[in-house]
Amino acid sequence: MDSSEVNKLLGGFLGTCFIVFSIGLVSDGLFASPAPEKPGFAIEAQEPTEGGAAAPAAAEKPIADLLATASADAGAAIFKKCQACHSGEKGGPNKVGPDLWDIVDRPVASHEGFAYSAGMKEYSKGGTEKWTYENINRFITSPKKDVKGTAMGFAGLPKEEDRANVIAYLRTLSDNPKPLPQPGAAADASKPADAAAKPADAAAKPAEGNAPAKPAAPAQ
Repeated sequence: MDSSEVNKLLGGFLGTCFIVFSIGLVSDGLFASPAPEKPGFAIEAQEPTEGGAAAPAAAEKPIADLLATASADAGAAIFKKCQACHSGEKGGPNKVGPDLWDIVDRPVASHEGFAYSAGMKEYSKGGTEKWTYENINRFITSPKKDVKGTAMGFAGLPKEEDRANVIAYLRTLSDNPKPLPQPGAAADASKPADAAAKPADAAAKPAEGNAPAKPAAPAQ
């Protein structure tokens, strides 16, 4: 092989290397994506304050206070949602759920001819637990949360006004509607028993600034 052929081979090799190198430079320039000096926006997740107290939940009104202004007519409209599973007539049939005639103060899991779930039977405490206004209110708020194992598929009524209206309507489904609870009774019962004793205790104390009278000196 003479020197001219060697020069041709070297030239071809160097030319190939130059072309490959040039293509690499062009590709880097076209497809490079350098990070911006300043990001357009930043998404920051607020960390909860360590040891911070959670916001207190709003206290629910007692059912006695809600029933004082509840509307049985509004409750009848809401009860239409329940009629697919419950009847409300005297002597009405059991459906998916038992008949709700005279439900207020009726013993839990006691309606004749209805097969209650194990969870409801346990909740009844052998028939000693009754459907009081408070129990009905708590149950229809979230049935599955209140009675574990209940077969009732209803999600519940989250609004306390709706629950009060339905309960007011259920109260009318009776020949002798049960008396409504007195509003504020729970608050009165929570007052300390010694509150009434304070005036008597105060009366036993001598008036301020009045010193007790000195005993008379004995005769000499």
